Amino acid sequence: MADTTFLLGGDLPVHRLAFGAMRLTGYGPATDPAESIRIARRAVELGVDFLDTADSYGLGANEELLAAALHPYPDGLVIGTKAGQCRPTAGEWIPLGRPEYLRQQVELNLRRLRLDRLDLFQLHRVDPQVPIDDQMGALRQLQQDGKIRHVGLSDVTVDQIEAARATVAVVSVQNRYHLADRGYEDVLTYCEREGIAFIPYLPIGGGRHPELAATLAEIAGDLGATPAQVALAWLLRRSPVTVPIPGTSSMAHLEENVAARDLQLEPEQYDRLSAVGALD
Repeated sequence: MADTTFLLGGDLPVHRLAFGAMRLTGYGPATDPAESIRIARRAVELGVDFLDTADSYGLGANEELLAAALHPYPDGLVIGTKAGQCRPTAGEWIPLGRPEYLRQQVELNLRRLRLDRLDLFQLHRVDPQVPIDDQMGALRQLQQDGKIRHVGLSDVTVDQIEAARATVAVVSVQNRYHLADRGYEDVLTYCEREGIAFIPYLPIGGGRHPELAATLAEIAGDLGATPAQVALAWLLRRSPVTVPIPGTSSMAHLEENVAARDLQLEPEQYDRLSAVGALD
């Protein structure tokens, strides 16, 4: 199997194909909460043991939905959440990393998820208006207080990771990355060297890149798979530290995505995708 286990933070084993829960809700609560709950439960039934959410997904409703679907949580299930940006409107995402705000949001994360400690808390964005030492210092204190087990980051550069690590251990980085968008290649290389989980969000890409879309379709046909499955299989093979979090509000797409963990790319197929995907 292409899907193997990654030891998150050195003590939390998770399968490398995870689930991003963002699409289970909208700007507010889910329009069909029963179906969203059914999808969350099905993901766990299929062996997914790492779920990604955030306080800004559904303005807290996403975390509440996961708790409604899965609490009391099965042994071994890791729920990673995030805070550090606010959403005054559906289209606005504004970094907010003041220490008092981060402390408040972690308390709300815990309440909505019905947890005493967050296994993984990721700073959703580094706030350029607040010294990074202050932001990470707040998370270090929350970790010392037993509110957070492990700390991660999101949408960061290598320099920002190193600045954060001067204050607190960083076990994960969640950046946008897929076949047609490898702008954070240097971050992935850094994470691989340092043993940090690299969590690609929006991991299925390539459909808008004509040559890449054609190559994905051809290889998918040869393997009896879908282009989305091939894109995920490429990510799993790309590095042993990648933990893709494809998200969906469709049961069919969930099952299709999870099945990608069993897909094996031949070396020639992997190389072709790597070459064509890097053209831009």
